Amino acid sequence: MIPLEDELGYVFAQPDLLHLSLTHRSVSADDMTRSDNERLEFLGDAVLQLVVTDRLYLEYPDFAEGQLAKIRSALVSRPTLADVARAIGLGSHIELAVAEERSGGRDKDSILADAMEAVIGAVYLDGGIEKATLLIDRLWGDRVGERALSPGIKDYKTRLQEVLAKDGRRPEYGSHGSGPDHEKVFEAWVAVAGVEVGRGSGRSKKEAEQEAARQAIEALSSGSV
Repeated sequence: MIPLEDELGYVFAQPDLLHLSLTHRSVSADDMTRSDNERLEFLGDAVLQLVVTDRLYLEYPDFAEGQLAKIRSALVSRPTLADVARAIGLGSHIELAVAEERSGGRDKDSILADAMEAVIGAVYLDGGIEKATLLIDRLWGDRVGERALSPGIKDYKTRLQEVLAKDGRRPEYGSHGSGPDHEKVFEAWVAVAGVEVGRGSGRSKKEAEQEAARQAIEALSSGSV
Protein backbone atom coordinates (compact mmCIF):
# COMPACT_ATOMS: atom_id res chain seq x y z
CA MET A 1 0.00 0.00 0.00
CA ILE A 2 1.22 3.50 -0.79
CA PRO A 3 1.68 5.34 2.57
CA LEU A 4 -0.61 8.20 1.59
CA GLU A 5 -3.44 5.75 1.00
CA ASP A 6 -3.57 5.13 4.76
CA GLU A 7 -4.25 8.83 5.35
CA LEU A 8 -6.79 8.96 2.54
CA GLY A 9 -8.58 5.82 3.64
CA TYR A 10 -8.65 4.75 0.01
CA VAL A 11 -6.58 2.20 -1.94
CA PHE A 12 -6.15 2.93 -5.64
CA ALA A 13 -6.84 0.28 -8.23
CA GLN A 14 -4.75 2.45 -10.56
CA PRO A 15 -1.80 3.73 -8.48
CA ASP A 16 -0.51 5.73 -11.45
CA LEU A 17 -3.45 8.10 -10.95
CA LEU A 18 -2.32 8.86 -7.43
CA HIS A 19 1.26 9.40 -8.55
CA LEU A 20 0.07 11.77 -11.27
CA SER A 21 -2.07 13.73 -8.80
CA LEU A 22 1.06 14.35 -6.75
CA THR A 23 3.21 15.56 -9.65
CA HIS A 24 3.57 19.34 -9.57
CA ARG A 25 3.79 21.33 -12.79
CA SER A 26 7.38 22.30 -11.96
CA VAL A 27 8.30 18.69 -12.76
CA SER A 28 6.80 18.81 -16.25
CA ALA A 29 8.37 22.22 -16.81
CA ASP A 30 11.81 20.70 -16.20
CA ASP A 31 11.07 17.52 -18.16
CA MET A 32 8.59 17.88 -21.02
CA THR A 33 8.18 14.10 -21.23
CA ARG A 34 6.45 14.15 -17.84
CA SER A 35 2.79 14.94 -17.16
CA ASP A 36 1.59 16.93 -14.15
CA ASN A 37 -1.50 17.16 -11.97
CA GLU A 38 -3.15 20.26 -13.48
CA ARG A 39 -5.88 18.37 -15.38
CA LEU A 40 -6.69 16.28 -12.32
CA GLU A 41 -6.80 19.48 -10.28
CA PHE A 42 -9.39 20.88 -12.71
CA LEU A 43 -11.50 17.73 -12.35
CA GLY A 44 -11.13 17.51 -8.59
CA ASP A 45 -12.27 21.10 -8.15
CA ALA A 46 -15.54 20.29 -9.91
CA VAL A 47 -16.06 17.09 -7.90
CA LEU A 48 -15.42 18.89 -4.61
CA GLN A 49 -17.86 21.66 -5.54
CA LEU A 50 -20.55 19.11 -6.41
CA VAL A 51 -20.13 17.00 -3.26
CA VAL A 52 -20.06 20.01 -0.93
CA THR A 53 -23.04 21.60 -2.69
CA ASP A 54 -25.04 18.38 -2.44
CA ARG A 55 -24.30 18.01 1.26
CA LEU A 56 -25.18 21.62 2.05
CA TYR A 57 -28.42 21.42 0.05
CA LEU A 58 -29.54 18.28 1.89
CA GLU A 59 -28.39 19.15 5.41
CA TYR A 60 -29.48 22.79 5.54
CA PRO A 61 -32.94 22.99 3.92
CA ASP A 62 -33.73 26.26 5.67
CA PHE A 63 -30.66 28.10 4.36
CA ALA A 64 -31.11 30.66 1.61
CA GLU A 65 -29.05 30.39 -1.58
CA GLY A 66 -26.77 33.21 -0.47
CA GLN A 67 -25.98 31.48 2.83
CA LEU A 68 -25.25 28.17 1.10
CA ALA A 69 -22.96 29.91 -1.38
CA LYS A 70 -21.03 31.63 1.41
CA ILE A 71 -20.44 28.37 3.27
CA ARG A 72 -19.46 26.50 0.12
CA SER A 73 -17.02 29.22 -0.86
CA ALA A 74 -15.25 28.87 2.48
CA LEU A 75 -15.17 25.08 2.35
CA VAL A 76 -13.60 24.88 -1.12
CA SER A 77 -11.27 27.85 -0.66
CA ARG A 78 -7.51 27.60 -1.00
CA PRO A 79 -6.86 28.01 2.76
CA THR A 80 -9.31 25.21 3.62
CA LEU A 81 -7.88 22.91 0.96
CA ALA A 82 -4.37 23.60 2.23
CA ASP A 83 -5.44 22.92 5.82
CA VAL A 84 -6.95 19.58 4.81
CA ALA A 85 -3.79 18.74 2.88
CA ARG A 86 -1.59 19.54 5.89
CA ALA A 87 -3.80 17.42 8.15
CA ILE A 88 -2.93 14.32 6.11
CA GLY A 89 0.71 15.25 5.49
CA LEU A 90 0.14 15.62 1.77
CA GLY A 91 3.09 17.96 1.27
CA SER A 92 5.65 15.24 1.94
CA HIS A 93 4.25 13.16 -0.92
CA ILE A 94 4.22 15.82 -3.64
CA GLU A 95 6.85 15.53 -6.36
CA LEU A 96 8.50 18.88 -7.00
CA ALA A 97 11.33 20.15 -9.16
CA VAL A 98 14.52 20.94 -7.25
CA ALA A 99 14.05 24.72 -7.47
CA GLU A 100 10.47 24.52 -6.16
CA GLU A 101 11.57 22.22 -3.39
CA ARG A 102 14.25 24.67 -2.29
CA SER A 103 11.78 27.55 -2.24
CA GLY A 104 9.62 25.75 0.35
CA GLY A 105 7.03 24.49 -2.12
CA ARG A 106 5.89 21.64 0.10
CA ASP A 107 4.22 24.05 2.49
CA LYS A 108 2.83 26.60 0.03
CA ASP A 109 -0.95 26.95 0.23
CA SER A 110 -1.26 27.08 -3.55
CA ILE A 111 0.67 23.86 -4.15
CA LEU A 112 -1.04 21.99 -1.31
CA ALA A 113 -4.52 23.13 -2.38
CA ASP A 114 -3.93 22.21 -6.01
CA ALA A 115 -2.58 18.79 -5.06
CA MET A 116 -5.55 18.16 -2.77
CA GLU A 117 -7.95 18.88 -5.62
CA ALA A 118 -5.89 16.65 -7.90
CA VAL A 119 -6.08 13.78 -5.42
CA ILE A 120 -9.87 14.16 -5.30
CA GLY A 121 -9.93 14.05 -9.10
CA ALA A 122 -7.78 10.93 -9.08
CA VAL A 123 -10.07 9.16 -6.60
CA TYR A 124 -13.07 10.10 -8.73
CA LEU A 125 -11.50 8.60 -11.86
CA ASP A 126 -10.36 5.51 -9.97
CA GLY A 127 -13.45 4.76 -7.90
CA GLY A 128 -16.28 6.97 -9.10
CA ILE A 129 -18.37 9.63 -7.40
CA GLU A 130 -19.30 7.40 -4.44
CA LYS A 131 -15.67 6.90 -3.39
CA ALA A 132 -14.87 10.55 -4.00
CA THR A 133 -17.81 11.54 -1.80
CA LEU A 134 -16.64 9.24 0.99
CA LEU A 135 -13.16 10.73 0.76
CA ILE A 136 -14.41 14.31 0.95
CA ASP A 137 -16.77 13.52 3.84
CA ARG A 138 -13.91 11.87 5.72
CA LEU A 139 -11.32 14.59 5.16
CA TRP A 140 -13.61 17.59 5.58
CA GLY A 141 -15.00 16.05 8.76
CA ASP A 142 -16.79 18.61 10.90
CA ARG A 143 -15.75 21.57 8.78
CA VAL A 144 -19.19 21.81 7.14
CA GLY A 145 -21.00 22.14 10.45
CA GLU A 146 -18.38 24.52 11.79
CA ARG A 147 -18.72 26.82 8.80
CA ALA A 148 -22.50 26.77 9.16
CA LEU A 149 -22.08 28.26 12.63
CA SER A 150 -19.36 30.73 11.70
CA PRO A 151 -19.79 34.52 11.80
CA GLY A 152 -22.14 35.75 9.12
CA ILE A 153 -24.30 32.62 9.21
CA LYS A 154 -27.29 32.51 11.56
CA ASP A 155 -26.90 29.99 14.37
CA TYR A 156 -29.31 27.09 14.84
CA LYS A 157 -31.14 28.63 17.81
CA THR A 158 -31.85 31.79 15.83
CA ARG A 159 -33.01 29.84 12.80
CA LEU A 160 -35.26 27.61 14.92
CA GLN A 161 -36.82 30.67 16.52
CA GLU A 162 -37.48 32.18 13.09
CA VAL A 163 -39.01 28.95 11.77
CA LEU A 164 -41.37 28.65 14.75
CA ALA A 165 -42.27 32.34 14.73
CA LYS A 166 -43.99 31.87 11.38
CA ASP A 167 -46.66 29.83 13.19
CA GLY A 168 -46.67 31.94 16.34
CA ARG A 169 -44.73 29.32 18.29
CA ARG A 170 -41.57 29.61 20.38
CA PRO A 171 -38.88 27.17 21.55
CA GLU A 172 -38.37 26.34 25.22
CA TYR A 173 -34.93 25.10 26.31
CA GLY A 174 -33.78 23.06 29.25
CA SER A 175 -30.35 21.68 30.15
CA HIS A 176 -28.22 20.11 32.84
CA GLY A 177 -24.52 19.37 33.29
CA SER A 178 -22.79 16.31 34.69
CA GLY A 179 -19.26 15.26 35.56
CA PRO A 180 -16.35 17.10 37.22
CA ASP A 181 -15.77 20.75 36.36
CA HIS A 182 -12.78 20.02 34.11
CA GLU A 183 -14.70 17.34 32.15
CA LYS A 184 -18.28 18.54 32.45
CA VAL A 185 -20.71 17.48 29.74
CA PHE A 186 -23.96 19.31 29.14
CA GLU A 187 -27.20 17.86 27.79
CA ALA A 188 -29.87 20.18 26.45
CA TRP A 189 -33.35 19.74 25.03
CA VAL A 190 -35.78 21.99 23.25
CA ALA A 191 -39.55 21.71 23.32
CA VAL A 192 -42.42 23.30 21.44
CA ALA A 193 -45.79 23.53 23.21
CA GLY A 194 -44.52 21.07 25.80
CA VAL A 195 -43.35 18.49 23.26
CA GLU A 196 -39.62 17.76 22.98
CA VAL A 197 -38.43 18.24 19.40
CA GLY A 198 -34.66 18.11 19.78
CA ARG A 199 -31.90 17.00 22.14
CA GLY A 200 -28.16 17.51 22.08
CA SER A 201 -24.97 17.33 24.14
CA GLY A 202 -21.71 19.26 24.24
CA ARG A 203 -18.84 20.60 26.31
CA SER A 204 -20.82 23.75 27.08
CA LYS A 205 -24.45 24.68 27.58
CA LYS A 206 -24.34 26.78 24.42
CA GLU A 207 -22.95 23.93 22.33
CA ALA A 208 -25.56 21.51 23.67
CA GLU A 209 -28.41 23.93 22.97
CA GLN A 210 -27.15 24.53 19.44
CA GLU A 211 -27.14 20.79 18.78
CA ALA A 212 -30.64 20.45 20.25
CA ALA A 213 -31.85 23.27 18.00
CA ARG A 214 -30.21 21.63 14.97
CA GLN A 215 -31.98 18.36 15.73
CA ALA A 216 -35.25 20.25 16.11
CA ILE A 217 -34.84 21.98 12.74
CA GLU A 218 -34.19 18.63 11.06
CA ALA A 219 -37.24 17.09 12.76
CA LEU A 220 -39.48 19.99 11.77
CA SER A 221 -38.17 19.96 8.18
CA SER A 222 -38.85 16.24 7.81
CA GLY A 223 -42.34 16.59 9.29
CA SER A 224 -41.61 14.04 12.01
CA VAL A 225 -42.88 16.46 14.69
